[in-house]
Amino acid sequence: MMNIYLYIDPGTGSMLFAVLIGTIGTLYFALKGLLIKIKFILTSGKIDKIKNTNKIPLVIFAEDKRYFNIFENILDELENRKINTMYMTMSADDPVFIKKYKYIKQEYIGKGNVAFAKLNFLNANIVLSTTPGLQVYQWKKSKDVNKYVHILHEVGGANEYRMFGLAFYDVVLLSGKFQEEQIRELEEKQKSSKKQLLVVGSTYMDRLKNKYDNIDKKNENNKKVILIAPTWGKTGILMSYGGELIDEILKYNYDIIIRPHPQSIESEKELIEKLEKRYDGKVEFNYDIDNFDVLNKSDIMISDFSGVIFDYSLIFNKPVIYTKFDIMNDMNDSWFVEKEPYRYEAMRKIGIELNKHNIKNIGNIIDEALLSNKISNNINEIRDILWQERGKATKNVVDYIVKSLDKNE
Repeated sequence: MMNIYLYIDPGTGSMLFAVLIGTIGTLYFALKGLLIKIKFILTSGKIDKIKNTNKIPLVIFAEDKRYFNIFENILDELENRKINTMYMTMSADDPVFIKKYKYIKQEYIGKGNVAFAKLNFLNANIVLSTTPGLQVYQWKKSKDVNKYVHILHEVGGANEYRMFGLAFYDVVLLSGKFQEEQIRELEEKQKSSKKQLLVVGSTYMDRLKNKYDNIDKKNENNKKVILIAPTWGKTGILMSYGGELIDEILKYNYDIIIRPHPQSIESEKELIEKLEKRYDGKVEFNYDIDNFDVLNKSDIMISDFSGVIFDYSLIFNKPVIYTKFDIMNDMNDSWFVEKEPYRYEAMRKIGIELNKHNIKNIGNIIDEALLSNKISNNINEIRDILWQERGKATKNVVDYIVKSLDKNE
């Protein structure tokens, strides 16, 4: 008799488990919806009336706790104005659960397919989120949602998401007027519907600026602090340069802090652990949820194309050194765009490029960036382009929400 053994590798097993959970979740909410419809039909068919009664005025969806910095001020203002809101998060330890709101209901909706199964059957007037890819991946539009509103989670640009990242939103809230042109071009090239575009500013940048204005800016450290803040992936600093960059900086009298991207901790765990072991006692690795303190204490940042570059320069008025980037846009919205995304022009104005040819000269590059008056002037110019309506974002966003709810759009 032949014995047959079946083996499922851990990755496939996890995927199948996720699919199974997602399918069960979808069937649950679909069955729940069907039962409600049957109930409505049996009660004289007053479906629309009951649906409107049960409609949530506003849903805010956060796919990760790190986006709470975008929504906190909005939530506080909604609470002040007594606007009933449902905050749905995919992080069980989201900071929102610490808040004592009366009008904001907080709910952990699970992760992955389980969460999206619930989102796909929402009954709400407005859904506000900073998550791209609506209707493209697992997150589908619910026919019982009146309007989907996207708020950008960085000021760098609106045409650099994965393909069709914003295509199926109804409204996009922008940080600068330059993003209008970017989205209109994508609508034309992608044949997507025309969206309502509003320049509201940036809630998280306003929040950072307010915090920065109220701290003691004295630096008692005589040594310059170099912050290495990469994004993750093959084109990020850690994957491209690894220990070579760190070794070169260590030749000078600088303190070094490395702040890996949150995704690096999962996707590049082996590399991070290797670097931690290699530079134990020589380099500080920072994993704080809030990056404010580490941004504030450093004198200059070395990064790649991470959006944190603009947080750093525009809030803290400090220069950056960026690694030479190869624009790999095959899977991004920028593939549809003829000219270079504006982010790269902006980066060249507020920093100095680091590449394989000048990495041995990193000490002089750091000194040049720190002493450059041209970079200081350019930071002011770029701030006015990328970050408009400064200090007004929270009010602008909530004013828009209230106006939309009043119109019952």
